[in-house]
Amino acid sequence: MLIEADWPAPDHVQAFCTERRGGVGFAPFDSFNLGHHVGDDPGSVLHNRQHLQTLLPPGAQLQWLQQEHGSETLELSGAIVDAPYPRADSVFTRDTNRACAVLTADCLPLLLCNRAGTTVAAAHAGWRGLSAGVLERLVERMPCVPDELLAWMGPAIGPRAFEVGPEVRDAFMQGQDDSSVNPDPNPNEVELCFVPSDRRPGHFYADLYQLARQRLRRLGIESVFGGGHCTLSESERFFSHRRDGQTGRMASLILIKPR
Repeated sequence: MLIEADWPAPDHVQAFCTERRGGVGFAPFDSFNLGHHVGDDPGSVLHNRQHLQTLLPPGAQLQWLQQEHGSETLELSGAIVDAPYPRADSVFTRDTNRACAVLTADCLPLLLCNRAGTTVAAAHAGWRGLSAGVLERLVERMPCVPDELLAWMGPAIGPRAFEVGPEVRDAFMQGQDDSSVNPDPNPNEVELCFVPSDRRPGHFYADLYQLARQRLRRLGIESVFGGGHCTLSESERFFSHRRDGQTGRMASLILIKPR
């Protein structure tokens, strides 16, 4: 039901991603859907979110976001904001027992923490967010030196399943002169993330994992882990919007546990 982040984070940092199994709900949301916005029965979503809460330390507060495939970043401090949720695609905190969370069903969930475990973050990094600079904006706001950060990539659509049109490749290949979004650009490196499709001329298979690794490396983050799953092909474990259309959402969470 859970995938624990496999990375050398401090013991007091909890980080994991949920699977689609282990909750309540009927097709196409069976069974551990945590998204309130996808058309599922509200009672089922509430039950699943309450169960998720039991997997966190006692008293932990979890902030949900209204994600928009952009680059807006939220610092989590003060009171938790209930619906309507804050509009952001990444969130970070320095507070103990406050869970940063993002929902995905093909987009890349990415978790960050510094080596001391005093700051943690979560980002919703689909192709739109990546090309818009969601990781750059997040790291810019975090009170950490980038080379002290660890990154873990949760389950996303895999590089041989994510077929995209030329506009997606163009979004990464063009606009490379904006150093605030794409420092030290290397178009040839980016191009390697797009393999011509063997099904549709003019289309490509895009590697979200590698695109994220490249951007993290340009930011000075070398310690990157995870990235071995495919939400589209692993249908028993993961929701996939590309595969199923209307479907549920997994959650990727990170928090600093009380000590």
